[in-house]
Amino acid sequence: MMKEFLNTRRLLCPLPVIRTQDKVKQLQPGTVLEVVGTDPGLLQDIPAWCRINGHNVLETKAEHHE
Repeated sequence: MMKEFLNTRRLLCPLPVIRTQDKVKQLQPGTVLEVVGTDPGLLQDIPAWCRINGHNVLETKAEHHE
């Protein structure tokens, strides 16, 4: 299984979703894309985009750093 990483830290809505969409277009089918960001809406926006576009979310996780 191929895995790719997308850093959307310091980007605000709608840029994380747009960057995710652009990256997904470049990937081979079956590739896992890990998206990391600081936008608080990311945990809802990316899964919603995935549902609409027929992609699966494997995991969501919030990490709080001081």
